[in-house]
Amino acid sequence: MGSLLLVVRLVLADVRRHRTQAAMLLLAVTVATATLAMGLSLRGASDALYVQTRAATAGPDVVALSGDTGRAVTSALTGLADDPEVVAHHGPYQIVYADLTTRGSATSPVVVHGFDERPAAINRPLLTSGRWIRPGGTVLERGFATELGVKVGDRVTIEGRAYPVLGIAVTAATSIYPWAAQIGPGGGPSNYTGLAWMTRADARELAAAHDLPVTTAIDLKLKDPGATEAFREAHRFPAPRVNLHSWQFNAEQDARILRNSEPILIVGSWLLAFLAITGVAALATGRALEQTRRAGLLKAVGATPALIATVLLTEYLTLALAGEALGLAIARLAMPALASPTASRIGDLGGPGTGTVIATTVLALVVAVLSALRPTLRALRTATVTALSAAAHQPRRRPWLTALSALLPTPLLLGLRLTARHPGRAVLQAGSIATTVFAIATLLALFAEPVRGYGLNGSPALPNLRDAHDRRLLLAVTALLIVLALVNAITFTWTMAIEARTNVAIARALGATPGQVTAGLSAAQLLPAVPGAALGVLLHLGLRWLLTAGNAADAPVPWLLGAALATVLATAALTALPARLAARRPVARTLSAEAT
Repeated sequence: MGSLLLVVRLVLADVRRHRTQAAMLLLAVTVATATLAMGLSLRGASDALYVQTRAATAGPDVVALSGDTGRAVTSALTGLADDPEVVAHHGPYQIVYADLTTRGSATSPVVVHGFDERPAAINRPLLTSGRWIRPGGTVLERGFATELGVKVGDRVTIEGRAYPVLGIAVTAATSIYPWAAQIGPGGGPSNYTGLAWMTRADARELAAAHDLPVTTAIDLKLKDPGATEAFREAHRFPAPRVNLHSWQFNAEQDARILRNSEPILIVGSWLLAFLAITGVAALATGRALEQTRRAGLLKAVGATPALIATVLLTEYLTLALAGEALGLAIARLAMPALASPTASRIGDLGGPGTGTVIATTVLALVVAVLSALRPTLRALRTATVTALSAAAHQPRRRPWLTALSALLPTPLLLGLRLTARHPGRAVLQAGSIATTVFAIATLLALFAEPVRGYGLNGSPALPNLRDAHDRRLLLAVTALLIVLALVNAITFTWTMAIEARTNVAIARALGATPGQVTAGLSAAQLLPAVPGAALGVLLHLGLRWLLTAGNAADAPVPWLLGAALATVLATAALTALPARLAARRPVARTLSAEAT
C-alpha cells in the first residue's frame, strides 16, 4: 500500500508540473480513440436503429412487390398471404410513382403508398408529429420531409395538385430516404425517391388522373422472422414478376449510406494515433534528461528499477486511459447523428461494444507506451551517479559536415546543425507533415467530385446525402489532423529549443542575433517539413492511381501544390513564436546553469 501511495503522489506531482504535456497527451488520445470508436460502431449502430424502428412500426418480415398489372398480379400476391409460414399480412396496396414539389421549388421523385385511414396490424408507420392520413391530405416520411424542409401544416404539390402535410412518420417497411421506392416502374431499377402516404382512394385517383406508373405490394409477417431467405427461395416464379424484399435487405440497404464513413473514421484514427505518438514522443524526449535525473534521485533513496519504471510509465498510461474514456463518451454522444444522417430511423443507442472498447484500449496503450518507452529505458539504464550529473548529449563531430556548414548563412547553419543532431525526430516531423498534407489532398479530391443531387434529372435541389455526409466527416477528421499537426510543430520547436539552449547561447555569445537564432530554430522545422509536404502529395497521387476508378475526379494540381505550400507556411508561422521566446533567453543565465 505504501508503494502504491508513493507512485500516486509522484505521478500527481509530475502531472501538476507538466500540465501542457498532460493536456496534449489527453487531447491526442481522446480524438484518436473517439474517431476509432465511431468507425467501429457505425455498422452496429445502424442495425440497432433499424431494429428499434422495425419494432416500433410493426415492420413486415417480407415485402412482395410487382410492377406488372392485371388480376394475375393480385392473385399471386394474395397467394403469398395463404402460405402456412405467413401469420399476418397487409395489402395488397398500390404504390404510385409521381413528382413532388415544395413551396421552395425543390422537386423530387416520390412514391405514394395508398393506405387505409385506420392503421393496419403490420406496417404501421409511427407518427413523429401531426396526424395520420385522411382524404385530400398526405403524410411524409421523416427523412424525406427533413431534406425538403417541410413540416406539418405546410403544403406540397404532387403532379400539379396541392396537398396539406398532415403528419410526419417513420417506417421500417422500406429503406431509408432516398431509397424508398424499392423497385422502379415495371419492376425495373429505382431512382432516388422519397416516400409519402395517402388514402387508397386518393392514390388511385392520382394514378388514374395522370396515367402514372403503379406497383402493387403486400406486406407479410412470418412465423420465423429469420427464415426470410427460405421463404424467398420457395416463392420464385417467372410470371408475374414478383420481387421479395426481406427486412434484412432493408437493414443492409440502410448501411449503404455509411459505406464510406467507416473507412474514413478508422483510417483517420490511425493517422491521428500516428500524430499523437510523434507529438507526445517529442515531449517525452525533451524531458528525457529531467527524467534521467529524477530516476537517479529515486535510485539514490533506495527505489528499485521496477518502482522507477512504474512511476515513469504510470503517468502516461493513466492519462491515455483517461483520454480513452473521454473518447468513448464523445463517440457515444456523436453516434446517433453519424449512424442515421437521414432522420429516417428512431431509437436509442447504447455505449460502444466490448470489441470497440478493447480496440480503443489497445490504441491508447500503444500511444502511451510508444511515447514513453524510450525515455523510460534510458533513465533505467543510466547509472545513479551518471544520472545525477547528467548533461545534455554531445553530438559527434563530423569534419565534412563542419566544412559544409561553414559556407551557409547563420540561420540555415543553425537549422541544419539542430536537424542533424536528431535525424529520427526530423523523420517523425516529416511524417507528421506528410500525414497532414495527405489528408488535405484527399479532402480536396473529394470536393473536386461533381455534386449529383437527388432532384429530377440530377438536379442539386436535394443534396446527395451520402456524399454530403462523407464530406462533412472527412472535413472533421482532416481538421483534427491539422490541429494535432500544428500542435506537433510547436512541440517540436519548443523541445528542440530546450535541448539546444546551450548551443544557442554559445552561438549568441559568438555574435548571432536573436533574429538569426529564431530563424535557425524555424529552419530546423522547415527542413523536414518541405520533403514531408512533397511526400504527402506523392502518397495521395499514388494511392488515387492505385485504388480509384479511371473516371474519378482528381483535385487540380494547383490545389495540391497550394495545400502543400500552405502547410509549410503554417508550420513556419507557428514555430516562429516559440523559437522567438527561446532565442530571447539570457545567454549568461543559460551558460551559468550549464556550468553548475
